[in-house]
Amino acid sequence: MIRKAMPADVKTIHGLIVEQAKEGHLLARPMSELYAQIRDFLVIQDDVTGEVVGCGALHVVWEDLAEIRSLAVRTSAQGRGTGSQLTMALLEEAKQLGITQVFVLTYRVQLFERLGFHQMDKALLPHKIWADCIRCSKFPECDETALVRSP
Repeated sequence: MIRKAMPADVKTIHGLIVEQAKEGHLLARPMSELYAQIRDFLVIQDDVTGEVVGCGALHVVWEDLAEIRSLAVRTSAQGRGTGSQLTMALLEEAKQLGITQVFVLTYRVQLFERLGFHQMDKALLPHKIWADCIRCSKFPECDETALVRSP
């Protein structure tokens, strides 16, 4: 089941992100930032246990542009389409908001290409997105790949 995240989910979301960040699959985010952006997040619960096993956020950048961020699936729940389901739900949310372009900065290029994203030059992204990048330990030597698609 996919649902909007609640403030009570932040500790679990943070744990999912930390787990994947340690594996080098995404960048860590501080818990305070997750609380501030909780309305951007969806979570997916295991059908049997009800446990939150994945999360992802849709961050609106501009009138027609949004970013999928912090897509994380518990290692033990990977390989079951959980990340794809979350991505498609986030794209549907973007479509409902009238967003015409959704991008992602990722190390998981194949996942997003399977879902219809195509690679793009990061330099083509608006400067507004770099405000978050400045705080990253990898800035300015970002090694993530930018991909984009219409919802």
